[in-house]
Amino acid sequence: MSRIGMKPILIPENVTVELSKNNHVTVKGAKGELSYTFNKEMIIKINDSSLMVARKDDEKESKSLHGLTRSLINNMIIGVSEGFVKHLEMVGVGYRAEQKGNAINLSVMKSHLDIIEAPEGITIKVEDSTKIAISGIDKQQVGHVAALIRSSRPPNAYTGKGVRYLGEEVTIKPGKSARAET
Repeated sequence: MSRIGMKPILIPENVTVELSKNNHVTVKGAKGELSYTFNKEMIIKINDSSLMVARKDDEKESKSLHGLTRSLINNMIIGVSEGFVKHLEMVGVGYRAEQKGNAINLSVMKSHLDIIEAPEGITIKVEDSTKIAISGIDKQQVGHVAALIRSSRPPNAYTGKGVRYLGEEVTIKPGKSARAET
């Protein structure tokens, strides 16, 4: 049995969850509204203040979708009540970000600026010239935008310079001279 799929999801008081035909779930909360249509093999039941996900059979696909469906619904509920935030930092001389409305300009040692527009529902905020915060209600979209910004200049394995998640540890490889000594 799926350990994650069997856990009930507690629905906060300020969140409403609606289930319609074909497993279409709509979650409304203080921060906004999210909706998604889940696989018809999943059985979604809403009780008073909790939600349970079950599966119709023990086929391999149903087993793999069981925990995923529960996690996606849980992330929707957390997103509309609290929201999600990802923090990035830029390490290196000359690496900086600049806020331009709902977009940011990244100066990451290229011949041009990388301009990254925030999609609808996502907020990109430059906290410091080297720190960026991405926030929104959709966890997948927040992570995607953070990965897009990070991909503009991922951390260099030899110097550690680049755009990285806050707290990400980058293993620095030894250079040629360090290898020659051994």
